[in-house]
Amino acid sequence: MQQTLTYREIGPDEFAYITGVLHRETGIRLSPGKEALVAGRLDKRLRNLGMTDYPEYVRYLRTQSASGAEMVQLINLLTTNETFFFREQQHFDFLRDVVVPARDRGRPLRLWSAASSTGEEAYTAAMVLSESLAEGPWEIVGTDISSRVVENARRGIYSLTAADRIPHQLLRKYWLRGRDEYDGSMAVNRRLRERVRFHHDNLMGKLGHHGKFDVILLRNVMIYFDPETKRELILRLQEMLQPGGYLIVGRSESLNGIPSRLQMIEPSIYRTPGQWRG
Repeated sequence: MQQTLTYREIGPDEFAYITGVLHRETGIRLSPGKEALVAGRLDKRLRNLGMTDYPEYVRYLRTQSASGAEMVQLINLLTTNETFFFREQQHFDFLRDVVVPARDRGRPLRLWSAASSTGEEAYTAAMVLSESLAEGPWEIVGTDISSRVVENARRGIYSLTAADRIPHQLLRKYWLRGRDEYDGSMAVNRRLRERVRFHHDNLMGKLGHHGKFDVILLRNVMIYFDPETKRELILRLQEMLQPGGYLIVGRSESLNGIPSRLQMIEPSIYRTPGQWRG
């Protein structure tokens, strides 16, 4: 007989407090109806802490500062990290066919994976740029609010099942198959890994120290934000784009109703006014 997985119940007050913390710290809004999702992700944490219910966990959270260790744990567990290599292939074709040929050849092409999760998006872009620009000047920055996934991205080690989405010629060129204790895994080669830098950063925090970019990938992120958070974020990100730079969102997302200087080039791809010095 198949067992049904059950989690301890989370009450409305505890759900409101936990999701309020998440929204304040990350901009992510989880509305009522997501109780099972929250309970499913936090149940093991409560067990590890020896806590019997969510009122006890909330009392514990109230003793934590915004940067406290348990707040970091909470954010790591509740932020969504689903991703895979070459997700929404059209965007990487656009990078290769449109962005690279028109780039400013006087400086490195800079790309930001703004919610990089475990690194698949950033490493996909790195493979595309490496193929298109060879040893030419380019760099990629990946950021994520989850410290756990940032560490995984820096390691650059993935299950072999992830290889199914990488074209064979790129797999042979940029990836190493694991042996012994790493059997069943693959690792990005050192040359490609050194071109990508990952940082633990909050999109709601200060980001200007990363400089300006030619391309910002902010894909499948805004679906978790409320309208006010979206407006604030887009206004900040457009200032981090070079003149003529591109903001690329998920193909199910758009900037409709969000005031900005960005102009839609095609669905999910937006550009700032101005021209590169090509």
